[in-house]
Amino acid sequence: MAHAGSVSLIGRPNAGKSTLLNRIIGTKVAIVSDKPQTTRNRILAVKHFDEGHDGGHDGQIVFVDTPGIHRPLHRLNVRMVDAAVETLREMDVIALVFDASTKPGRGDEYVSNLLKHVTRPVVLVLNKIDLVAKSALLPLMARAGAWHDFAAMVPVSAATGDGVDRLERVLLEQLPEGDPIFPDDYLTDQSERAMAAEMVREKVLAHTRAELPFSTAVAVDEFDESERDHLLRIYCTIFVEQESQKPIVIGRGGEMIKRIGTEARQDLERFFDTKVFLDLRVKVNPDWRNNERTLDELGVPKRTTKPKRKR
Repeated sequence: MAHAGSVSLIGRPNAGKSTLLNRIIGTKVAIVSDKPQTTRNRILAVKHFDEGHDGGHDGQIVFVDTPGIHRPLHRLNVRMVDAAVETLREMDVIALVFDASTKPGRGDEYVSNLLKHVTRPVVLVLNKIDLVAKSALLPLMARAGAWHDFAAMVPVSAATGDGVDRLERVLLEQLPEGDPIFPDDYLTDQSERAMAAEMVREKVLAHTRAELPFSTAVAVDEFDESERDHLLRIYCTIFVEQESQKPIVIGRGGEMIKRIGTEARQDLERFFDTKVFLDLRVKVNPDWRNNERTLDELGVPKRTTKPKRKR
């Protein structure tokens, strides 16, 4: 029998969960940034394994990438953290991703405390080992052993791919035997509109600083694929919370919004494999992070549920 089931990627902001997910899946399904709290929505992506994969099991892993667990200050953050914590009860295996290049702190203690009543297998993923001396790993693993009775501890580098194959084998071994949850050609639950909005937001994150990345959101107003074979037209709105933030996103003479648009369009063309016309506008939406209706429209989940089988 093959092994199949769901694995939740949890951890603090900037632990590298989304980079790890993209590395495992082999294509970009989640945006990445050096800004904390980049991931706002639950992202589901599926990895299929052939029989005898690298000497291990065959089967399927349904990964659920979650927002970083942090102290919530807005309704947006509350939803983000709730989406992550909910997976502790719903998924078959929990993968706690820890940034091995940082010293454990109160935030890590808080996350580990959430695992106290978790009965499912928990695998500790020590990420970013490319930034750590090998001599420092063993003491870190010894200290982490006090956090929880982990089923396994796996050092990896999502950036270089080091250790990722072993992590995949370990996770497969922890999953129950059973038939695949999704068909072989299934990749992710992210809609094309959602992917487009996230790719634009990724460029906003890359080119803005201070508090602006936290107070911006992107909505797709129109996704015109009537001529998709040779042109995809996408119209987006970038929301900011204050009027004073609009000039920062637009830039002098429109320079910033042009840069964001050009880089996002290039990524979109690679992703959709067609020419893309991208139209961006900037709009003020005060306190959108606390507006339940706006959060619903942006697709920020209220809770997470275990993936259901698709045929």
